Amino acid sequence: MNIPSVLKRILQRKAEEIAIGKSVAPQAELATRAQDCPPARGFEQGLRNALANGPAVIAEIKKASPSAGVIREDFHPPAIARSYAAAGAACLSVLTDRDFFQGDATCLEQARTACSLPVLRKDFIIDPWQIPESRVMGADCILLIASALGQAQMQELFGLAIEAGMDVLVEVHDEAEMERALLLEHDLIGVNNRNLNTFETSLATSERLKKMLPGDQLLVTESGIRDLADVQRMQDAGINTFLVGEAFMREPDPGQALKRMFF
Repeated sequence: MNIPSVLKRILQRKAEEIAIGKSVAPQAELATRAQDCPPARGFEQGLRNALANGPAVIAEIKKASPSAGVIREDFHPPAIARSYAAAGAACLSVLTDRDFFQGDATCLEQARTACSLPVLRKDFIIDPWQIPESRVMGADCILLIASALGQAQMQELFGLAIEAGMDVLVEVHDEAEMERALLLEHDLIGVNNRNLNTFETSLATSERLKKMLPGDQLLVTESGIRDLADVQRMQDAGINTFLVGEAFMREPDPGQALKRMFF
């Protein structure tokens, strides 16, 4: 597998983090705690419910990114979550990666407590230990990035997440990854329009990969949605489920920005 250099760096750091995490809280202990958690809020169901009345927006809470640096200095996850919920978001996505995105588990816990929306844990999931860890922090859905995982690894993590009662958003960047995602026989596929080698975004990626879907899977278009014209372009291609972060995070009131762009 040819992993882009920035992703390789993130994954190396993530493996170190996981090793430390395992020494503090073994997987069996986390699994026991996960069983005591309230049921997950249905993430995919939340999107499908929203689609009955218009676009389904996964609104993202993130402070920084490797490509953009710090995006939002004034960063209060509970206030942002409430703002998104009031503006009509279907679900939330919360960055929990510390070193590259300046997020953590607390961001997710606070955002989820502040509203009733289902929450995606946006992170680099590469180890079975992270599945109960995600559930314990309150995740209703996890992200699996095809370019970070071998097929057997992706299949295993996918199965464990479903078993734990969570939904899974499988993220792809190109045709080969889409073919691998479709082997999971799963309904929630994210297309990241950002090229991880160059960091350039192209909405044509979503338009191309949408044509590969054989059934009524939900395609979530991610990255590069900046204005009404981008939303219209995706809708013209038959895509009505969006994950948007940076465009909202740069605005004084993220919820108002969401409302302007979609409603």
